[in-house]
Amino acid sequence: MKFKNVVIQSLAAIDPPIRVTSKEIEQKLKPTLDGMVKQAKNYGLMSDPDVNPDIRSLQHMLLFGIKGMAAYTDHAAEHDQEDEGNYEFVHRGLASLEDKSLGMNELLGLVLECGEKNLRAMELLSLGNTGAYGDPVPTKVPLGAKKGKAILVSGHDLIDLEAVLKASQGKGIVVYTHGEMLPSHGYPKLKERFPHFYGHYGTAWQNQKKEFDQFPGAILMTSNCIQKPKQTYKKNIFTTGTVGWPGVTHVSKQNLGPLVDRALELPGYTEDKPDMEILVGFGHNAVLGVADKIVAGVKDGSIGHFFLVGGCDGVKKSRNYYTEFVEKTPDNSIVLTLACGKFKFYKHQLGDINGIPRLLDVGQCNDAHSAVLIAVALTKAFDTDVNGLPLSFIISWYEQKAVAVLLSLLHLGIKDVHLGPSLPAFVTPNVLDVLVKNYNLTPIGTPEGDLKKILA
Repeated sequence: MKFKNVVIQSLAAIDPPIRVTSKEIEQKLKPTLDGMVKQAKNYGLMSDPDVNPDIRSLQHMLLFGIKGMAAYTDHAAEHDQEDEGNYEFVHRGLASLEDKSLGMNELLGLVLECGEKNLRAMELLSLGNTGAYGDPVPTKVPLGAKKGKAILVSGHDLIDLEAVLKASQGKGIVVYTHGEMLPSHGYPKLKERFPHFYGHYGTAWQNQKKEFDQFPGAILMTSNCIQKPKQTYKKNIFTTGTVGWPGVTHVSKQNLGPLVDRALELPGYTEDKPDMEILVGFGHNAVLGVADKIVAGVKDGSIGHFFLVGGCDGVKKSRNYYTEFVEKTPDNSIVLTLACGKFKFYKHQLGDINGIPRLLDVGQCNDAHSAVLIAVALTKAFDTDVNGLPLSFIISWYEQKAVAVLLSLLHLGIKDVHLGPSLPAFVTPNVLDVLVKNYNLTPIGTPEGDLKKILA
């Protein structure tokens, strides 16, 4: 009921106001899901064939950005970290999609404002996570397995992970992470309080059907990225929070009993399976803790360039670009990475420069905020702006969170972002031309060619 009241208040705030009641909203919706889906086609951004394609392009960019920002805002709100300005923008931004008087400049302004609000949402989420679990510290994470019953936690939500750790402690269950939960191992209060929080299993979201099918324990999805479960593991997978799937048991963080019970029923790992370890936990505090070494390295030439290579992973073979790019980066460069795009190269051993690992895992996709803070600190050290740093952004996009992060980079005025493996389908040539002229947004080419241009 609260949500409906907020919607009504938002509509009433429009000038001229739209008078509507919750009863009228309910009456307009079809009673079935199929009916609502068919009905929505009459109201979506593609419903009007006469809309200028460039206007529609910016509308889609804004809508995807709002969706990504809303996801971060929701996670932050679980930590009681909120900003009324972000909520106001969501209402205003969505209402603008119905305003036919807005032109390219007005919509582009809203798109950039969305980037600003998303930056705030990521900051709030960072404050929530670090306030609850401490600032990330460099931590070795085993990729192998430990003998015992097993639970796998995938998604993004650290509060849900903590709930699983509490519910499973003392039961002979080992807890593993999957996908973007990997960086959670860097939060010291989680590692210190829960010795059964062990290692990481699997890679990115698109591989889950194969990986989940082989996992010998129970699985919890804590946010989006779920794929249709195979029947072979459907009884083993559970959802919580905002994610769900028809026929899959949904549990609350207050009652994870069904998840724990299923883990105890399944065989788990019957023996230890050792494997390599990787490093995580290079948030802004950890990186800035060695800022003096970084600055000295740049000044004496031992560090020649920084690359932020991250974003969303996917199934296209063209995404091997990011693997090859990292492999071909020069030995005097440092690679920062975040989000699930890291799984294209997360096992690579790139060595170190003056004791600083060449591959630094900054965290989840929302930890783009940490990357920004690192860049800002470097600008102060070298008395320049971000575009004057020996820093290049090599971004892989897939869905709304990646769009929101890109909009935050544009809001900050960051130029020369290399985006791939392909451009979003909703970006028209004219909109791309605007982004190229103002920000030099560049589609990726080949790893060799792009590195040659960047380092020229």
